[in-house]
Amino acid sequence: MLQMRTLGKEGLTVSALGLGCMGMSQSYGTPEERDERESIATVHRAIELGVTFFDTAEAYGPYANEELLARALQGRRDQVTIATKFGFRFGAKGIDGVDSRPAHVREAVEGSLRRLATDRIDLLYQHRVDPAVPIEETVGAMSELVREGKVRFLGLSEAGAKTIRRAHAVHPISVLQSEYSLWERNLEHEILPVLRELGIGLVPFSPLGRGFLTGSAKRAEEYPEGDFRRNDPRYQGANFDANMRAAAAVRDTATRMGATPGQIALAWLLHKGPDIVPIPGTKRRRYLEENVAAAEIELDSAEMGALDAALAPEKIAGPRYSAPQMAMIDR
Repeated sequence: MLQMRTLGKEGLTVSALGLGCMGMSQSYGTPEERDERESIATVHRAIELGVTFFDTAEAYGPYANEELLARALQGRRDQVTIATKFGFRFGAKGIDGVDSRPAHVREAVEGSLRRLATDRIDLLYQHRVDPAVPIEETVGAMSELVREGKVRFLGLSEAGAKTIRRAHAVHPISVLQSEYSLWERNLEHEILPVLRELGIGLVPFSPLGRGFLTGSAKRAEEYPEGDFRRNDPRYQGANFDANMRAAAAVRDTATRMGATPGQIALAWLLHKGPDIVPIPGTKRRRYLEENVAAAEIELDSAEMGALDAALAPEKIAGPRYSAPQMAMIDR
């Protein structure tokens, strides 16, 4: 069974690895490749393996992923910790901007509670910082929901250091969710030190580098329309070639240790500190089982150092996201 880790000072205790559920509803692969029965079986298998932490959001679908998770957790709700997120405005074509006004926070949470078929959200994140609304107002509205018992713990996603400090002064923030992996190290210089100073846990999303660190990456144009990676700058042209060279160190370590590259990438994250809980996403049991087994892998200081050096930020080619997506990150 997976070990447990505590995130933040308020006592949020979850399994050392969580399950990111987004891909069950969007972003990776084609709609034809998604199988609700297999997704639900994956959630059930995760619980059997000791995973207690499940990550969703109103934006995934939108809405469909929360509903799927509710179906999967029927009769199992009290065994797990559910994290969801609010903060976007939706139009006919999906996400249509950000909205963290206090009235919208409450409206979004009521919608999530209904879709998740639950009376409380264990961990509520602001999905992206809204530059038009002071973070104090947003977190104030979130804290009211804690007092009412509708939410247990609070988190932020992709927030910058100043925003984290201001939010934490209003109500304890237990978790920051942000992209962090061997191929995306943007948190190390400023964000991680602030989290550790304040006693806030980190939940890295895309801990497998959006699939790049698993050894199965293809060029952008080989992915189908609608797949996130088709427009990912790091999967394109010369960037792809450079990133494949950098990721070779992960593959080499995996071969030497009798593991998969993805397991090495997750083990590296788990060794970065007991306040870190990655949430690798999958919609299939076989990948879930592979991911969970990463918790058994031991990396020594020399192996950690070699991986750090091989995938140092300057070795990774291309911007993290497209320009419009980067504009939504609070740095």
